[in-house]
Amino acid sequence: MLASGSAEGVCAGFRAMLSRSITALHATALVVGIIIGASIFVQPSVITGAVPTVGGVYAVWIVSGILTLFGALIAAELASAYPRAGGVYVFLREAFSPAVAFLWGWAMFWTMHTGIIAVIAMVFARYIAFFFPVGDAGLRLFAVAGVIVLTAVNYVGVRQGSLVQTTLTILKVAAIAAIIVVAFVVGPRLPLNPPRLAQGVLPQPSSTPFTASQFPLAVVAGLFAFGGWHMVTYAAEETQEPERTIPRALWSGVLIVTACYIALNAAYFHVLAPEQIANSSRVAADAADAVLGHGGAALMSALVVISTFGALNGVILSGPRAYLAMARDRLLVGWAAAIHPRFRTPHRAILLQGVWAVVLVSTGTYRALFTRVVYTEWIFFALMAAGLIRLRSRGTYNPAYRVWGYPVVPIMFVLSSAYIVVNQIIHDPKESAVGLLLVLAGLPIYYLWLRNLSPSTAQHAD
Repeated sequence: MLASGSAEGVCAGFRAMLSRSITALHATALVVGIIIGASIFVQPSVITGAVPTVGGVYAVWIVSGILTLFGALIAAELASAYPRAGGVYVFLREAFSPAVAFLWGWAMFWTMHTGIIAVIAMVFARYIAFFFPVGDAGLRLFAVAGVIVLTAVNYVGVRQGSLVQTTLTILKVAAIAAIIVVAFVVGPRLPLNPPRLAQGVLPQPSSTPFTASQFPLAVVAGLFAFGGWHMVTYAAEETQEPERTIPRALWSGVLIVTACYIALNAAYFHVLAPEQIANSSRVAADAADAVLGHGGAALMSALVVISTFGALNGVILSGPRAYLAMARDRLLVGWAAAIHPRFRTPHRAILLQGVWAVVLVSTGTYRALFTRVVYTEWIFFALMAAGLIRLRSRGTYNPAYRVWGYPVVPIMFVLSSAYIVVNQIIHDPKESAVGLLLVLAGLPIYYLWLRNLSPSTAQHAD
């Protein structure tokens, strides 16, 4: 991953400038499109199974949305202070050190970000297979094809990538809205059990009574359904008026997603009994079947294909900007800092990401890597929020936007992020330790790499 590259090669890459093609609409579509992937079509079952009341389920989604909004507001302030390519990488570098930022980029490239690409690509492939049944090899071929196509789209221009993102996001939000309307207008084809639905209480086995600890666990599940909210900050350098556009895109995008999630859950509850939702492995398809008959599964499969393809595009678009920032700091292969003279994209960073994502999909290794490392993302989110508090004490820190409710918002976000991390470690200490070691493995590599840099460059990177 690391190599010096010649100074001339790095400088040559800067002769072309990134294109500021991302508008406010594009940025908002990026936020909404990345968050709404496949989770909302399955995750409600997890949450409904954990919280035994309909009101409690709504509370979980509302709290998850509020905590996500807190994180988005923190990222918004930091993006307005540092409107550069790289997002969280840049924030951690400025608040703490290049070493901390490098660990984020290290984990992003090898597991977290490329792992997300692989996971979404496989979900996309599975739902494509509803229409074109294939075996395991065919699924991987569909997934690889999706990654290659969207890598190519984003290679030739951020404008093209943003247009695809905006179009798919509008389609998926419109489809979700249509499903919600149909669910309430048409209603279920079979009558529900009125007393049970009115009470809104799930039957609980006597061996597993509801406890207060189940609510925060359900919130953790909800937060994972809101994943990806921070990725719009990676492309700040290609965003028009990023100091204003990114904050607006973040808070408005999170609010749109929260509204969609709550309304979609209301539609589920309108056409399915709570215990049906809790026991379903494909709640969205079951809800569509309840309203439209067996044809509902095809409709929902098409929606998930559109939704995952849009999320996949957004993730592929955003990631290379962090690798570009690392290359500019000479903490990644030097040629990755190049900007395409015609397309004005970080084309080599895009290719680097695409190649590794294809390797992860083709070999199936993404599953073991991603599931062990994904929780560590919240360690960096906690550091990002703590970094905001640290930066506020510096006289040179001058953001164009300031987070509402400071310092309560960043403190609450730090605590919620820490809870997610601690909960994961307690729940699965062995796998959690492996994931943390995979991330921390970047630290000795970082310091070994510094030894090969020139004294002036090493001083900048330390």
